[in-house]
Amino acid sequence: MDSLPLDPVRSASTPPASAEHTSTVVIGSGLSGLAVASELSRRGISSIVVESLECSDSGAMRTVMTDSVSLSERTELMRLLRAYAASHRLDVRQTTVAEHLSIIGHPKLIQGPVGRKKWAVQTADGVLLADHVVLTKYPQNELRRFLRSMGIAIGRDLKAALRAIGLHLVGVGEVLTPTTREIVRQAKLVSDAIVAQGPAALNRIVPPRAAISPLRA
Repeated sequence: MDSLPLDPVRSASTPPASAEHTSTVVIGSGLSGLAVASELSRRGISSIVVESLECSDSGAMRTVMTDSVSLSERTELMRLLRAYAASHRLDVRQTTVAEHLSIIGHPKLIQGPVGRKKWAVQTADGVLLADHVVLTKYPQNELRRFLRSMGIAIGRDLKAALRAIGLHLVGVGEVLTPTTREIVRQAKLVSDAIVAQGPAALNRIVPPRAAISPLRA
């Protein structure tokens, strides 16, 4: 199985045929993804939820939901989140898979008249342009490698380093499978950060203009 390529130097020699704009792309339509999308919706923030490629090296996680109460709680939360998504017409695309994630405007990346959108999520149906991306499954070693390639100091707090560039984690990098309460807590924190940052999350790492093919909408 392949992991979602997260490459800061992806070539843009062949512009995508179509592009959509949104505030946030949530990668993963499970419990964590729906929790984030629901929290954003309650705050008036639009999002698009897509599926992710399975990560072969995301690391083993031990579950803490071994009792019937925990499993029942998780099942009930999923039921409530799906009902909320349906009643509020959240944009959940379970047949759309995120194939590639990159930053717009970085050297050798897609660059064009895309307004203030900084992230490009490639799918088989086209490109999703967003200010923020939320990952609900991804290996930490790949994320750290990506940050180092961008020249961004990581320190001990990986989530803080990612949050500074509009990339957020929910349920990622945990030794144990997060409880339903922990997932809800993380979803609220991420939603708060997205609302607070607005569309300017990546301004500090936008490099000089590069002479490459523009993105066509």
